Amino acid sequence: MKKTIIITLLIIVGLVILIWWGSLKQKPQVQNTGEESVLTTDSNLYDFGTISMKDGDVAKEFIVTNPSDEDIFVSTVVTSCMCTKAFIVKPDGKTKGPFGMTGMGYVPPANETIKAGEDRIIRVVYDPNAHGPAGVGFIDRFVTLADSSGNSLELEIKAVVTP
Repeated sequence: MKKTIIITLLIIVGLVILIWWGSLKQKPQVQNTGEESVLTTDSNLYDFGTISMKDGDVAKEFIVTNPSDEDIFVSTVVTSCMCTKAFIVKPDGKTKGPFGMTGMGYVPPANETIKAGEDRIIRVVYDPNAHGPAGVGFIDRFVTLADSSGNSLELEIKAVVTP
């Protein structure tokens, strides 16, 4: 009996430590002001049309431009669903990410400065198998880039998923 109580207490302490450690890794998100970012894109929306689960992931690259005369610091990149990941492709071809859905594991800070007049590619990858058979049908997902001022740029992908 005494051994069972000790093991139970150790498990509880272990869980508390894991929860505490996980909370340390979560960085505070920038408060979105609801204002539109100065950043622009070639298109805010891409429709994949009909895609099949058996064909696997699909991707779209959005070109995001800083048309202003000041550098813009992108602090966060988040997605609206766990089935969607986003990556920042730097001018040298290296990528940052994956960035995912807040609350579904650790989402790293973007910490990316887009200098005045520069572009960045935001690669959005959608996994039609992430939701299993329940994921068949119309999908509408979003990627939000927030700058240090709390302004945001939203990118959207749509598709009709078939088995």
